[in-house]
Amino acid sequence: MAYVRGRVRASVDALEHLVGGLGTATLALGALLWAAIVAVTCLVGVGLLAAPGALRAVRWVSDRERTRLSRWGEPIPTPGPVPAGLRTATRDPFVRRELGWVALYSLVGLVTGLVGIALPLYAVQDGTFPLWYRLVPPDAAPGIVWWRIDGLSDALWVGVLGVGCLAAAIWFSPVLARLQAWPGRLLLPPPPGVDLSLRVAELTATRAAALDAHAVELRRIERSLHDGTQNRLVAVNVLLGAARRAVRRNPDRADEILGQAQDAAEQALGELRTVVRGILPPVLDDRGLAGALAGLAGSCVVPCRLEVDVTVRCAASVEATAYFVVAEALTNVVRHSGASQVDVAVRRERGRLLVCIEDDGQGDADETRGSGLTGIRRRVEAYDGRMTLTSPPGGPTRMDVELPCGS
Repeated sequence: MAYVRGRVRASVDALEHLVGGLGTATLALGALLWAAIVAVTCLVGVGLLAAPGALRAVRWVSDRERTRLSRWGEPIPTPGPVPAGLRTATRDPFVRRELGWVALYSLVGLVTGLVGIALPLYAVQDGTFPLWYRLVPPDAAPGIVWWRIDGLSDALWVGVLGVGCLAAAIWFSPVLARLQAWPGRLLLPPPPGVDLSLRVAELTATRAAALDAHAVELRRIERSLHDGTQNRLVAVNVLLGAARRAVRRNPDRADEILGQAQDAAEQALGELRTVVRGILPPVLDDRGLAGALAGLAGSCVVPCRLEVDVTVRCAASVEATAYFVVAEALTNVVRHSGASQVDVAVRRERGRLLVCIEDDGQGDADETRGSGLTGIRRRVEAYDGRMTLTSPPGGPTRMDVELPCGS
């Protein structure tokens, strides 16, 4: 039974990828036709001015496919802008591979997407046909049915065909999704030799982000200790000095001052614990990531639905990053979104920890407006992770975070 559930879930995921790939394939077909028209008109010199725009259109569609495939599996680096100058651009290895991808994917992506979507549609249509076959003429059988429907027995055979389409959708949808992704996995990664230089540049950028995040964290801890704990300890020291002097002059007053000093010391300890929890929450060690996130969801003012599918513990730094991402995201939801519901989903897949936070608020979240999103991105990129934010005006707002956590 668990195997069947796994197959059904894999087919549903594959159907989602097929639908997304069909949209990209449609864009790729448009880019291919535009590039072909420009190439033909270039023979007479008319299309030379439109050629850079056509190459940029191909790059835009290719980048959309890179982003889509990166959400599903191994990330594909995104190249820089198309080189200036038509001759330089046509010699660029990325541009050549993208032109080949557009030509191949326009066919493969469309065919696999249409077949992958048609199978579940036929399954629903033919599977339910015995319930409504009387509403259509005998010669108007649905889908790919080629025989005349003269009664219930013929309609039941259509239902059997629908069950077959359902079985085919469950078994072959993942295969179709992999086939649809094959052109992109083959042609959109950097050419041999270029991948290393891109990786070095990416690691240099993430190292700088890690150093920035580390410096910001140190400044936060320093401010917390200086403005809070240190002031409390200074107050304790002053009160103890006053109590020491009062012991000789007014013992009753000394007892009152010692009580104030004790209160200040307790406040200092509380603030010190808060700083320590900000460095690495002890709840992660005590209850694990699922338990820690359950505590965040339970204390959130906005109703929060939590789904955690992580059977194996990740590295402590990865769990701490995921915890802080969710904590900061929920804080943003409460303060800025006006949402009535927020969903948090965490799962481990192909050596990566995937965190998704989605709310039904007003949307229009902007990293440049000081809402904490920049800090989340820096913390994620410091661990060589990825963060994608989708927040159109009117909502919903969705944040997807990927963190490498080993195989």
